[in-house]
Amino acid sequence: MGLLLFSPYYRIQLPIFPTLILLLSLTFSASAANSSHNTFIHCLVNHSEPSHPITSAIFTPNNTSFFSVLQAYIRNLRFNTSTTRKPYLIITALHVSHVQAATICAQKHNLQMKIRSGGHDYEGVSYVAEVPFFILDMFHLRSIEVDIDSETAWVQAGATLGEVYYRIAEKSKKHGFPAGVCPTVGVGGHISGGGYGNMMRKYGLSVDNVIDAQIIDVQGKLLDRKSMGEDLFWAIRGGGGASFGVVLAYKIKLVQVPETVTVFQVQRTLEQNASDIVYNWQHVAPNIDNDLFIRLILDVVNGTKDGTKTVRATFIALFLGDSKTLVSLLSKSFPQLGLKQSDCIETTWLRSVLFWTNINITEPVEILLDRQPQSLNYLKRKSDYVKKPISKEGLEGIWKKMIELVDTILYFNPYGGKMAEVPSTAVPFPHRAGNLWKVQYQANWNKAGKDVADHYINLTRVLHKYMTPFVSKNPREAFFNYKDLDLGINHNGKNSYSEGKVYGVEYFKDNFNRLVQIKTKVDPGNFFRNEQSIPTLPYRKN
Repeated sequence: MGLLLFSPYYRIQLPIFPTLILLLSLTFSASAANSSHNTFIHCLVNHSEPSHPITSAIFTPNNTSFFSVLQAYIRNLRFNTSTTRKPYLIITALHVSHVQAATICAQKHNLQMKIRSGGHDYEGVSYVAEVPFFILDMFHLRSIEVDIDSETAWVQAGATLGEVYYRIAEKSKKHGFPAGVCPTVGVGGHISGGGYGNMMRKYGLSVDNVIDAQIIDVQGKLLDRKSMGEDLFWAIRGGGGASFGVVLAYKIKLVQVPETVTVFQVQRTLEQNASDIVYNWQHVAPNIDNDLFIRLILDVVNGTKDGTKTVRATFIALFLGDSKTLVSLLSKSFPQLGLKQSDCIETTWLRSVLFWTNINITEPVEILLDRQPQSLNYLKRKSDYVKKPISKEGLEGIWKKMIELVDTILYFNPYGGKMAEVPSTAVPFPHRAGNLWKVQYQANWNKAGKDVADHYINLTRVLHKYMTPFVSKNPREAFFNYKDLDLGINHNGKNSYSEGKVYGVEYFKDNFNRLVQIKTKVDPGNFFRNEQSIPTLPYRKN
């Protein structure tokens, strides 16, 4: 009966069922708990350990903190509106037994469970659904245990990247971890979906540096690498943990970083020879020294002539070395950029994270422990991979299209180096050798309304379509952590292999088939699911 009683939208408009309303309150008196043994909440209470009661971790719409807890990790304002479907309740797990109870009881009561770590989820699939659901929020499970002697760390899924970087630096100035440049991203989703950052040309992806994990499986069992087996361990390193279980923690392998690194940001417009510089960037960035990562950002700004629009190219870099070496390297390999010593900032690896996220590099590094982003927007993202350099004529066409659309941004992230050395089947993430760079399409806006959202979302689709001749084909590849529901949806509650294959092949290429086989083995009932989860194979009678 639990599923049938839920209101399709939670605006504190519950049906008048006294028993249910009593149970939804968080007083949890003994008489209320004993009045019905079939409710979801009572199941949770029964399955949590007496030494770690779950009641304080449960928030329903009747609780005054419900909406603040819900909104705390929503990073895309598109999914924070009055009409966005709200969860039946939120469990902010405080202990592993809470995760186990949620997994077991959700299956008993046929409830969709959404697993959220940091909330940097472009399409909101960790906290929005089309059917009655609840959120298992992992943000309390965020311990970080760094062992410099073994150069490893155990990191729980609810930790943020900023917290990870800060805790590593507490123990060593010569160690780091190759992951994202945004410090408020949650570890759970970032690593399980692949995870990349500005050291990927040197050390590969985050998942290339994961050596163990802890996961709660569909039966509620706590597994590590040995007990889960190599197939499942393979799957949750880039195939999305939320399709296979609840990832509690990853054991990561730390990497060496020099005590001094160099960063720079150089901007050029079309009037400042940006076309020629970008043309050369695409030949240099994927092939230069692996210690250097040069991201290219393209956007539209006002030009110098009568306010006409122009394209601006921003080159932002991390070099694992000193500025003198960097300037010498680029004067030989990339003279078109015209990098000068005065453009460079020498700093520590930890402070380079501040630079990359547009925080003043002189700020106290404790700012990395702040779990809230600097700003929140409505947004849409898409992705592509480029395998051949784009001609100057092709670039000119892209500039024209961007100026026509105005409010779109392109991020080009160079590959090569370690990314070309790791086999495409080593982990589910397949986009390795043969890729020059990855494209991220961005649209950001700050006004509410469906018409406004449709306008900006359409801009990304138009630019994405325009880029078709320049990007990968058969399949047109995409990055799983840049979730994009335009690629297809596996509708909640259904188990459609054909629907899942549409987006699955774009995200995972041939690795999709192995992911489906593993999914079918470890979760045949497709309990762990979302709009773009790994489906199971169709059931066949013997």
